[in-house]
Amino acid sequence: MLHLHRTGILLLLLSLFASCGKDDGYTAYFSGQVTNPKVPYVLFSRGNKVLDTIPLDKQNRFSIKFDSLTPGMYSFRHEPDYQYIYFDKNDSLTVTFNSDDFDRSVVFSGRGERKNNFMMELYTMNDADRHNAYDLYDLGYKEFMKAIDSVYSKKKAFYEKSKKDIQWSADFDFYAKSRTDFSYYSRKEYYPYIHVRRTGNNIKDSLPTDYYNYRKTINFNDKRLTTFSPFLRYLNSMLSNMAITRNFKNGNLKEDALVNNIEKLNIADSIFKEPSVKNQILNSIAFNYLLEDQNILNNQKFLERYMQLSTDRSKDNEIRKMSIATKKLKEGPRLPAVGLVDVNNKPVDLSKDIDKQTVIFFWTSCARAHLQNVHNHVALLKEKHPDVKFIAINVDKDAEWKRVMASEPFVSDIQLRAVDYRELKDKWVFNKINRTIILNADGTIKNAFTDILDPKFGDEL
Repeated sequence: MLHLHRTGILLLLLSLFASCGKDDGYTAYFSGQVTNPKVPYVLFSRGNKVLDTIPLDKQNRFSIKFDSLTPGMYSFRHEPDYQYIYFDKNDSLTVTFNSDDFDRSVVFSGRGERKNNFMMELYTMNDADRHNAYDLYDLGYKEFMKAIDSVYSKKKAFYEKSKKDIQWSADFDFYAKSRTDFSYYSRKEYYPYIHVRRTGNNIKDSLPTDYYNYRKTINFNDKRLTTFSPFLRYLNSMLSNMAITRNFKNGNLKEDALVNNIEKLNIADSIFKEPSVKNQILNSIAFNYLLEDQNILNNQKFLERYMQLSTDRSKDNEIRKMSIATKKLKEGPRLPAVGLVDVNNKPVDLSKDIDKQTVIFFWTSCARAHLQNVHNHVALLKEKHPDVKFIAINVDKDAEWKRVMASEPFVSDIQLRAVDYRELKDKWVFNKINRTIILNADGTIKNAFTDILDPKFGDEL
C-alpha cells in the first residue's frame, strides 16, 4: 500500500480550506510542497498543453486558484518527473512529494484526495509489477497466463472496491479502468516477441484464436487516451508486437530497428482514423524512435515515411522541425551556432575553438549515474586518444551547473553550459543525454548522432 507522508500538510490546508468553503462553480485550488526541488517551479498541464507555470516560494511551496477549471484529467510536472491529477467540480487538492523519490512519495490531500491517491497506489502497483515481470516471459503459455491473470484479478478487485467506496464520476472511471486494464493488456502484447527472444521458441502461431480479443474493446480513436501514459505504453507494446512478429526472422530482429519502426507507422495509419488522434500517435512513435536511433541515415528514412503519413502541417510540429534540423547535421557542414558559456559566463563560439578532432558530449545533474559514467569513460578515451579534444556541455541552469562543477572532478578539456535548452533541442536535435557529436579538425561535422558510451565508439576516432 502507498505509504502516506503527511508532513507539512496541515499548514497548507489551513489556508486552503479557509478560502474555498463556498461553492464557486468550477473554481479549483491546487497547492503543494516539494522536498529537494530540482527546479523552482511546477508545471500544470492538460494533455500536451502547459496551462500554468507555478513558482515555488522560499519554503518550496506553491499554490494557485483556477476560477474556471473544466473537470477532467490534468498533470503536474516537476522536471523531469510528472504525475496525473484529476479535478472534479470544486476540488481543492494539495500534493506533497520528494523529487529524489518522486513517484513513491506523491501524496494528495484535500477535497478529491481519495480518487487521486487511488490512482497513485494503482500506479505504484503497476510499476512494481513491470519491474518484476520480465522473467514471466520465459514461461510457457499456460504458466504465463496463470501468473498474469492472478495479478490482474487482484487489481480488478482493488479497482472495484475503490470504485464502490469512493463513488467517483464516470469520466474518472474511464481513466481508473484504463490504468487497471492496460497494464494487463501490455503484458499480453509483450509475451509473444519477448518470449521468442529469450527462449528461441516462436509461439505466435500457437496462441489461442481469442488471445487478442481485448483489442476489440479498445476505442483507439478516443481522444482522452492519446496523452494518457498507460494507453501509450500499451500502444507501444502492441505496435512492437505486431511489427516484430510480422517481420520476425531468426529471432534476432531488434524492436527499435528501422524496418520495425516504419512498420509501426504503417500499422498506426491503418488503426487510427480520427486525424488529430492519428497525428498524435504518429508523433509518439516518432519521438520514441528518434530517442533511440542515433543513425542519421536511418532517421532520414524514417522521417520520410512519417511525412507521408502525418497530416499535421503546422509550423509547431516538433517532428517536422526535427526533420529540418536533422538535414543540417549531416556529415560535412559546420554545427549550427547555439548559445554556450564557460564557467565565467563568457560566451563561447565553438567554431573558433576547434583545432583538432573534437568530441562533444553532454551531462546533467539530474542523471548522476550518467555523469559519473561518462566522465570515467572520457578519462579512458583521453588516454587512448590524446590527440582528441573533449568538450563537455551541461544542460542545467547556471546555479546548479556551478554547484556540481565545484564538487566534482572533471577530465574534459573544456566545460561549457548551454544557455538555452530549447535552442539546443531545436538546432542540434538534442533529445537524449547520451548524444555525442564528433567534429573534424576543421570544425566540420564528422558524426552528429553517436553515443560516447557505445562500446564501439572509440572506433570512430
